[in-house]
Amino acid sequence: MKILFVSYEVYPLAKVGGLADVAGSLPKALKGLGLDIDVLMPFHGSISEKGVENTGGIVCTESMKERYEFGVYLTKLPSSDVDVYLLKNDVLMDSREVYGSSNLGLQAMAFSDAAAAFAAGRGYDIVHLNDWHTGLMAVYLKERKAYPGTIISIHNLAYQGVYPEEYFELSGIAEENRDAVCSGESLNCLKAGLVFADMITTVSPTYAKEIQTQEYGAGLDGVLEERSDVLAGILNGIDFGEYDPATDKRLSVNFDSNTIDKKIENKRALQREVGLPESEDAVLGLISRLVDQKGLDLLAEIKDELMKLPVQLVILGTGEKKYEAMFKALQQEFPDKMAAMLTFNLDLAQKIYGGADMFLMPSRYEPCGLGQMFAMRYGTIPIVRYTGGLADTVQEFDLSSLEGNGFGFNDYSSAGLLESLKRALEIYKDGESWRRLVLNAMSGDFSWGASARNYLAVYEKTLEVKKRCLN
Repeated sequence: MKILFVSYEVYPLAKVGGLADVAGSLPKALKGLGLDIDVLMPFHGSISEKGVENTGGIVCTESMKERYEFGVYLTKLPSSDVDVYLLKNDVLMDSREVYGSSNLGLQAMAFSDAAAAFAAGRGYDIVHLNDWHTGLMAVYLKERKAYPGTIISIHNLAYQGVYPEEYFELSGIAEENRDAVCSGESLNCLKAGLVFADMITTVSPTYAKEIQTQEYGAGLDGVLEERSDVLAGILNGIDFGEYDPATDKRLSVNFDSNTIDKKIENKRALQREVGLPESEDAVLGLISRLVDQKGLDLLAEIKDELMKLPVQLVILGTGEKKYEAMFKALQQEFPDKMAAMLTFNLDLAQKIYGGADMFLMPSRYEPCGLGQMFAMRYGTIPIVRYTGGLADTVQEFDLSSLEGNGFGFNDYSSAGLLESLKRALEIYKDGESWRRLVLNAMSGDFSWGASARNYLAVYEKTLEVKKRCLN
């Protein structure tokens, strides 16, 4: 089976969020199952040309009203033999930021059209699309009649790529398909992918159910409910080779489940690096975009109570100015309890995963979430709201049975978050129970093995769906 995996960001070539981690890991796992898989992405301005070969190939848009030309470049996913093809157009890709283009809608449309031409000429059985940036590719492939099976993965339904009516006119998509690809008068790139792909996946079983409801469906719940027979929720994984506390060079001291006592040395090193005193209080880590979706409004409501608890809080991320200002003010008022690192720093992120005692993810919604998996891999206990992938990966710790790997709450409320924190702190004071909890967390298998096998099953079903459509 020959697969083309299409993503706008791929770790480590270009990373903004969790999509990059998936796109940098899942293809390697699928290759390990014997699939012939290539990755396709834009050649963003931030991507280094080191190790990237100019193939001399050219692909052009074929459906759009205006013609755009892309050069074809080639590299490898690090530590693998997975080919990564990059399409380059310096006029459209006029920013070093992955999503910083002066006209992202036009860029994504032209990339999708040219990517469809690329895929159509190379004999792929399956084209696996990811998020709205590639959604139009499903339409372009299907309108060309001879097309591979298509699957689109939703990583976050809230981002849909909605653009004014003139973008539909520019797209060259057939007038008869206007209603299928538009929301009202506006072109909706994600909706187009959901309607035209043969199969749909999203990144956790719980999120697959949630997005078929009005509360979580972001206006597309009707489309998803109508296509529920081809919708599957497959939990993301993480790269256990890349993220391993026993070998991670970014940690001060390596450790594993047999040497978890060494984790305290990483806590001390983290405290020193972010300017906190080496206290015995629990260190809470939060690595996130600082936006409402991530539950920052709940933290704002309990910030005064939080500062009274025996904790230190380490924040890493950027986002809305109100939250950046709030954390800066807390740091000024409580310099021994609060460290606000308002930046993007992958090395520091690993030090937080390895050195914190607990990890906060009180999200309003969370399609899958990778942070809780990274945290548990490093023996850091997640405190979450039970939604989406957080509900699928975190089980409440039970002191009587000593089962479970974290703490959480169901209703989206600051009271629920505060109570979860207090439960965690009670267990934290009990050294033996906490040690068992840490071992439980580290023993969880969140590698890509099971997920890759589930994707293989979806690919096989996609080919069956395609055959029925052609017949």
